[in-house]
Amino acid sequence: MADINLKEVTLIVGVVTACYWNSLFCGFVFDDVSAILDNKDLHPSTPLKTLFQNDFWGTPMSEERSHKSYRPLTVLTFRLNYLFSELKPMSYHLLNMIFHAVVSVIFLKVCKLFLDNRSSVIASLLFAVHPIHTEAVTGVVGRAELLSSIFFLAAFLSYTKSKGPDNSIVWTPIALTVVLVAVATLCKEQGITVVGICCVYEVFIAQGYTLPLLCTTAGQFFRGKSNIPFSMLQTLIKLIVLMFSTLLLVVIRVQVIQSQLPVFTRFDNPAAVSPTPTRQLTFNYLLPLNAWLLLNPSELCCDWTMGTIPLIESFLDIRNLATFIFFCFLGALGVFSLRYPGDSSKTVLMALCLMALPFIPASNLFFPVGFVVAERVLYVPSMGFCILVAHGWQKISNKSVLKKLSWVCLSMVIFTHALKTLHRNWDWESEYTLFMSALKVNKNNAKLWNNVGHALENEKNFERALKYFLQATHVQPDDIGAHMNVGRTYKNLNRTKEAEESYMMAKSLMPQIIPGKKYAARIAPNHLNVYINLANLIRANESRLEEADQLYRQAISMRPDFKQAYISRGELLLKMNKPLKAKEAYLKALELDRNNADLWYNLAIVHIELKEPNEALKNFNRALELNPKHKLALFNSAILMQESGEVKLRPEARKRLLSYINEEPQDANGYFNLGMLAMDDKKDSEAEMWMKKAIKLQADFRSALFNLALLYSQTAKELMALPILEELLRYYPDHIKGLILKGDILMNQKKDILGAKKCFEKILEMDPNNVQGKHNLCVVYFEEKDLLKAERCLVETLALAPHEEYIQRHLNIVRDKISSSSFAEQPVSPAGKTSGVEGDKIPTENVKEVRSEPRPTQIIKPSDNKSQSKSNKLLGKSADKETPHKTTKEIKEIEKKRVAALKRLEEIERILNGE
Repeated sequence: MADINLKEVTLIVGVVTACYWNSLFCGFVFDDVSAILDNKDLHPSTPLKTLFQNDFWGTPMSEERSHKSYRPLTVLTFRLNYLFSELKPMSYHLLNMIFHAVVSVIFLKVCKLFLDNRSSVIASLLFAVHPIHTEAVTGVVGRAELLSSIFFLAAFLSYTKSKGPDNSIVWTPIALTVVLVAVATLCKEQGITVVGICCVYEVFIAQGYTLPLLCTTAGQFFRGKSNIPFSMLQTLIKLIVLMFSTLLLVVIRVQVIQSQLPVFTRFDNPAAVSPTPTRQLTFNYLLPLNAWLLLNPSELCCDWTMGTIPLIESFLDIRNLATFIFFCFLGALGVFSLRYPGDSSKTVLMALCLMALPFIPASNLFFPVGFVVAERVLYVPSMGFCILVAHGWQKISNKSVLKKLSWVCLSMVIFTHALKTLHRNWDWESEYTLFMSALKVNKNNAKLWNNVGHALENEKNFERALKYFLQATHVQPDDIGAHMNVGRTYKNLNRTKEAEESYMMAKSLMPQIIPGKKYAARIAPNHLNVYINLANLIRANESRLEEADQLYRQAISMRPDFKQAYISRGELLLKMNKPLKAKEAYLKALELDRNNADLWYNLAIVHIELKEPNEALKNFNRALELNPKHKLALFNSAILMQESGEVKLRPEARKRLLSYINEEPQDANGYFNLGMLAMDDKKDSEAEMWMKKAIKLQADFRSALFNLALLYSQTAKELMALPILEELLRYYPDHIKGLILKGDILMNQKKDILGAKKCFEKILEMDPNNVQGKHNLCVVYFEEKDLLKAERCLVETLALAPHEEYIQRHLNIVRDKISSSSFAEQPVSPAGKTSGVEGDKIPTENVKEVRSEPRPTQIIKPSDNKSQSKSNKLLGKSADKETPHKTTKEIKEIEKKRVAALKRLEEIERILNGE
């Protein structure tokens, strides 16, 4: 085996870079969304051990909806990408391009085992530029193929060194091979097939046996005419070690998937659920179809499921001829490579092995897979194809007559393949470009129409999205997901009647339960979301809440482990004022997933409804342990701490609010509540700063405007409060507390009796029974020297609040003044003690509540469909809405203000008595 040199490496790396540089500008598309964007295993907050408990998509292997694709080492590389660049796609694509270059270089080294230097470079160049690899290289999830191939080829190269002098066994390369096979398998399942290639290499290449020679030797042994040759015994020992290691890996793999195959539907792979002979004829036809994609990669498509490949239901179908020709050609190559000795037959044999053995797991011949054709699974098989093409080219170019023509043809193939690859990369730029390019190749796949609709839906282009979703229902009328997509889009367009009809259509297509047969085995788990979507739609009607609850319970009865149904039902039960039952629903969901921060958050909200703040805080803390950046848990737990009145909790509340505004810098509520905390701590300057930031982000923030004005009034900056109150009343003219505070400032600071009178009169127009507004208006009458009117006003006020002693005292003072003939001689009030209103009796607006904001969502989003609903999480209450409930702390504050007000009243009394 010749070593590779720097020039060859530079050439291959340069070609790979030239073909894939534009992939760096592509985004996350198709399966990347589930594997990268929606996969919590990438986040540093997720324990590393979770990678080895979940499948490739972040779903626990123990769950039935798991895809059972166990690739923890691939996910680990995604996590490293996330560590360096989070969710910026360029770094992910760059690493994929580097891995492809590494594979191409290692493949060159493998080629030199069977080809001369020139042909090896050609095979490697063909592999580097082949357009079929765009899905594996430009699609980020294709990294599983790339990583597995690196260790696949490394394992094979290691095994080739296991033969020592005199045919002795060198155990170190064999041990290394076993380790590399295990690593390749942890990157992608097909890595284990390299063991088969090693076995073929050992028997037919390393030992030089041909099939006739093996048959002769075996026949003589069984007839007792000869013993097994020593070299063959050595070979058997090595094969037994390889087989035993492989068996061990298979057993471990079966244990990991808990002896369960993933659940696929007829939409994913129609032939898998078809009867005999349709299933066999279709699956066998897929083999020449894949070979044709390698030979002529002109029409590539990202999705070959559903109706892309029509089923072959008859032996008379013309496509069976392609299957027959393919197997004849394959058989002829197999006979040539196994029957005859020589370098050419060995090269053909290894090329066939590289094509066939790694493809077996995806062939549907031994067990069904979740696709019909997938271009990325041809990544390793294309190596054998490239070796075969390079070997054929070598044979042709050795003939002087065809030498120039062979070079011209080869140059054209490499050049056109490189251009096709470069052009194909742009298709992966976005989901819209990808699925539109696929529709040019295949218009019979409803999933493609759905996915174009999803891409438009993400851009809020619901009208155009609806057209594609409707087309999907025409292409595949029994596609449940397509009808769900139509329903969801109608809902987004506020066409609820049509949305309900579409959901009902999807529901009618659900297969009926067969007694004794597991329901989940016959339907995709995400299709059960039709019950969730329909329930979420009809529960907007208060009269149909019970009907919605029935739908949730129906979904749960079909799948007792349907976590999303428990979550949605818990939210509905809270809406139905059944917090105890909501608590049961969330506890059941937590039994299924105790590491879901959103569930702990929801449970905390339930405890708030149950008036159990300590339990609520414990659950908020649990949510934050699982996800320290859980925004709603940060915010609502901080508000809960703030409302508790416990001084020792304020630093932690402040810390969480600071974390919240770091995550949500454009949310004014975070700054506002930091201001309220600062007010509690008597940090007036800091409180002013936070309130101003909140108002800058949201100019009409009611609570922030009022509390900033209140802060100014409490810190002897009443005149600064006036423009703030003017702004508040511009947005909210009926803000009673703002009017009271403004009237107080106008009367006591500006001496604007008329302006104060207008404020109090406006309050009484809106609320004739407002005691504070009416009492302050009585004081205005007194200031205007209209004692009779002040008396009548105070009598009316006392009737509204007969328990208020200060009103009775004021009434007595006014009556004394009326009866006193010396009233006109009373001195005018000193400037420092104006007969003002009971301005300090203005209680602060109760703003310290859990805020209302757009609800967070947890999307169960398979790579092919968005038919499930976005399950809403619970919320707290509006920050700028008043509440009849007051905390103990707030009552104490009001009492303090009442005492201060009484002192003011005493001053007024002294003035009225002429003291």
